[in-house]
Amino acid sequence: MGFDNIDVDACTRHGVLTSNTPEVLTETTADAAFALMMAAARRVAEGDRFLRSRAPWIWGPLMMLGQDVHHKTLGIVGFGRIGQALGRRARGFAMRVLYHDTYRPPAEVEQELAAEYRDLEDLLRESDFVSLHTTLTAQTRHLINAERLAMMKPTAVLVNTSRGPVIDEQALAQALQEGQISAAGLDVFEHEPAVHPGLLTCDNAVLIPHLGSATVETRLAMANLAVDNLFAGLEDARPPTLLNPEAWKQNR
Repeated sequence: MGFDNIDVDACTRHGVLTSNTPEVLTETTADAAFALMMAAARRVAEGDRFLRSRAPWIWGPLMMLGQDVHHKTLGIVGFGRIGQALGRRARGFAMRVLYHDTYRPPAEVEQELAAEYRDLEDLLRESDFVSLHTTLTAQTRHLINAERLAMMKPTAVLVNTSRGPVIDEQALAQALQEGQISAAGLDVFEHEPAVHPGLLTCDNAVLIPHLGSATVETRLAMANLAVDNLFAGLEDARPPTLLNPEAWKQNR
């Protein structure tokens, strides 16, 4: 869905039609964000690693205590298709939903999801969970930095399934190591495929290799949509998910 790795302006100047595969991955990526949120809050990956280490253990009332998800406050940064899909899932857990976006959705969307708008800083201060669903632009690069991490609750969980550079990974690793926030769940990374070495040492970080859309059904739908765009271009028809209509006009 993201196209930050393509110079769309250059494509337009050269008359190259450019498209992506939005919408077909909305629900699946929202699933992945919620899975990361749950895994980070309940220390699922940490518990799995512990058992695989074959360390001796016995159940105890204080063992690997995590955070409840139900009835907590979820802050969604970027309230487009995926952010709204995550908000719908949050309602099933009786969560309070806050959101921040440059563009506010229609009032009926806010009402459907019982979603409350907040400035970014207020959202970070109020939320128990923060999930990032913004596009990568010059304005959103390192949107979550040391200063903003310091605004979050020490019990908060940060999730990112958008683009890695939205987070300053050095600052996040330090925040996790120092207990400034409780945990993080990351599907994307600042210098992907490399992962910041500080994050790799954090037991309170759940890290997966860009699997947000990785289901059989969704990857097939993405491939089919890419083919539809390609065939449209070859047949001199407008691609269904064209990113640069100016290039299309140039070719008419």
